[in-house]
Amino acid sequence: MDFTLSTEQLALQASVRRFAQHELPEIARRLEEQDEPVPVELRNRYAELGYLGVNLPEQYGGGGLSHLDAVIVLEEMAKISIAVAFPVFESCFGPALAIAHFGNEKLKQSILPRVCAGDSVVAVSMSEPGAGSALTDLTTRAKIQQERIVVNGTKRWCSGAGHSEAYVVYCRLSDQPGAKGIGAVLVEKDTPGLSFGKRDHHMGFRGVFSADMYFDNVTVPRDNLLVPAGGFSKLMDAFDLERCGNTTMSLAVGQSAFDFVLEYVQDRQQFDKPLVDFQAVQIHLAEMKMKLEAARLLLYRAVVNAEQGLPSVGESSIAKCFANETVREVTGKAMQLMGGYGYSREFPIEQKMRDGWGWGIAGGAIDIQKVNIASAVVGRRFNQRAK
Repeated sequence: MDFTLSTEQLALQASVRRFAQHELPEIARRLEEQDEPVPVELRNRYAELGYLGVNLPEQYGGGGLSHLDAVIVLEEMAKISIAVAFPVFESCFGPALAIAHFGNEKLKQSILPRVCAGDSVVAVSMSEPGAGSALTDLTTRAKIQQERIVVNGTKRWCSGAGHSEAYVVYCRLSDQPGAKGIGAVLVEKDTPGLSFGKRDHHMGFRGVFSADMYFDNVTVPRDNLLVPAGGFSKLMDAFDLERCGNTTMSLAVGQSAFDFVLEYVQDRQQFDKPLVDFQAVQIHLAEMKMKLEAARLLLYRAVVNAEQGLPSVGESSIAKCFANETVREVTGKAMQLMGGYGYSREFPIEQKMRDGWGWGIAGGAIDIQKVNIASAVVGRRFNQRAK
């Protein structure tokens, strides 16, 4: 058991860090102020550097590297901001991986090279107005009619809605109740019948589009069927890897907040000495550091144990839940240590707190992760509908 990165991984980390710290801060500030996503030109730049699809197969334009390598790249990007990192998140931990694992060859050849080139972002469309945590209550329906699929319904809380070029849409493909009738279909943005509602603007996650999605007899080729009815468990297996991307985003936000406040408390003087010389400050720093290191080890365990496959629900849920709680605690402590400066928009901590809080909601709320963890511990799923 080795807890150190390899020479190649350290070199990868250093190169991404140099790029992120030198080229992305000003772009990140602009995206935050304007609440606009990464432009296609920057996505193409990411592609040239090999940062998109790090863990996708080389035959489709990916890097052919491990999930851990993808974590390393994503963390360094997300330390700058989640907005500039979001295309990397989607290409390495989003539905592109579901397409790579479960899609037919025609779908892989059509979508994945575009993702790796930066020409396309694929978002996942799961939640609905009446189906969030209770995802198996979804009502969006897809009917297979000979060589085409017709989709009707409404989706909500899709990160990337209205901006991403394609969507993996979870839908009901048969009349069987619950999970048995659910599968997924790929729908491209310009498909007739697909429209978007008014754009959401959140407390954090600025630069990441979100909007309602409306499917009105949206017709796609049958080859766009990703997972047929009854494949809900496959979709959730792929979502275990998305949890690791969520974990990485949480970790990056928390780590960058810690890095900033660590420098701040050594520079800031009160009572004729640096803040770091006060024991109370030292205790806060130690607590923050311990939580971040634990979160990183839990994340690394989940992705390394998966090798080139998909992480387990137990390990991915533990990593996500711990990191989600950690980023909230770390950004809160960082703000408290900085006092009024932490609360000011002139400094990055208030943004990091807003962004950090959101990851404990996105991708399955913290309490849902705890239910997943308990299920893994006892070896069975719990029926939340049972009276």
